[in-house]
Amino acid sequence: MATTVQEAPGRSKSGLFIPDYVFVEPHALDYPLGKELYQRFQREGIPIQMTTSHNQVRGIPGETDAEKYRNAKRTLVIGVRKTLKFETSKPSAEYAIPLATGCVGHCHYCYLNTNVGSRPYIRIYVNTDEIFAQAKTYIEERAGEITRFEAACTSDPVSIEHITGNLKRAIEFMGEQEWGRLRFVTKFHHVDSLLDARHKGHTRFRFSMNADYVIKNFEPGTSSFSERLEAAGKVAKAGYPLGFILAPLYWFEGWEEGYTDLLERLREQLVPEAMEDLTFELIQHRFTKIAKSLILQRYPKTKLEMNEEERKYKWGKYGKGKYVYPDVKAKSLQAHLEKEISRLFPQARIEYFT
Repeated sequence: MATTVQEAPGRSKSGLFIPDYVFVEPHALDYPLGKELYQRFQREGIPIQMTTSHNQVRGIPGETDAEKYRNAKRTLVIGVRKTLKFETSKPSAEYAIPLATGCVGHCHYCYLNTNVGSRPYIRIYVNTDEIFAQAKTYIEERAGEITRFEAACTSDPVSIEHITGNLKRAIEFMGEQEWGRLRFVTKFHHVDSLLDARHKGHTRFRFSMNADYVIKNFEPGTSSFSERLEAAGKVAKAGYPLGFILAPLYWFEGWEEGYTDLLERLREQLVPEAMEDLTFELIQHRFTKIAKSLILQRYPKTKLEMNEEERKYKWGKYGKGKYVYPDVKAKSLQAHLEKEISRLFPQARIEYFT
C-alpha cells in the first residue's frame, strides 16, 4: 500500500499537518493573519519563538543533521514576503505567485531539496494583499492576453491551507481577474475548504499522480493514490478545470505496465465532470549534484536511482544544469505516456513533456 499522510509525523488524526515548532517574524504580527496564527498557536500550546527573518531561522532542535532536518520539516515560520518580484514559471505559467515556501511531504526526488537547501522548514506569508496587488500589476501589464500564475512552485499549498486559508483567497482573487488565471498542483487530498470558493473557472486544480512503484518508494508523508483520485472527483464536481501532472516519470522495471495501470485506474474511477476540460503535464525525473548529495544525506536508504553515468546532462539557465534521462529513454517515456493518454483520454490536452 502507498504511504499516506496518516503515517507521517507531525500530523493530526485526519492527516493534516500540525507544526511542532513555530517561529514568527515581528512584522508578521502587523498583519491580521499573522496575529491570528500567533494567538492560535499560543492557545494550542505549540512552542513559539521570534525570528528576525524567515530566511534565517535558528534554534530548531536536533543533535545530528538528520534530526535537524526532520524537525525542520515539522517547523512553521510565519513571515512577510518582502521580495515582490515574481519568478517566472515556464512552461507551466508566466509567473510563480509566492504564497509559501517549503513542503510538509517527504518526497525523495523533490527539487526543493535543491531550491530550499539548508532551509527545509515551511514558510508561510501573511501579506497576501500586497502579493495579490503585485499579481494584478503583472496582469495589467499583459492586459488583452491571459497571464497564468503557478502557486505550487516552492510548496504544496493544499497541505497548509487549513492553517493559512491563503489558497482560497488566491482562488477568489483570481476569479475576479478577467485576464488572470491560477494554477497549482498537490499530492494532498484535503480539498473540502476549497470546494465552495468563487473560482469562476479561473483556477486549474491539478493533482500529481504516479505509478504505484513511485508513490510507494519515494512519496512518504503524502496522500495515497486513491485519496488524491477521490479529491480530484470532488474538485471536478465543484466546477474547477482539472489537470494531472505525471511526475517524475521514472524508469523502473515494469514502468510501461505501471504507467498504463495508473492511467487505466484514472480512466475507470474519474467522475464524468473531469473529462470536460482535462490536461496532462509530463515531467521526467531529473536531479542536480547538490540535490543528490542532500537526498542521500536525508534519505540514506532511498531506492532512488541517481547514477550520473546513465544520464544526460541538460544545461539550464544561469549556466547550471541537471541530469535527465538520455534521449532514447526520455523519448520512450514520452511516446508511451502520450499513446496511452490519447487512448484513454482522447479529449484531454497534453500541455508539455519535459
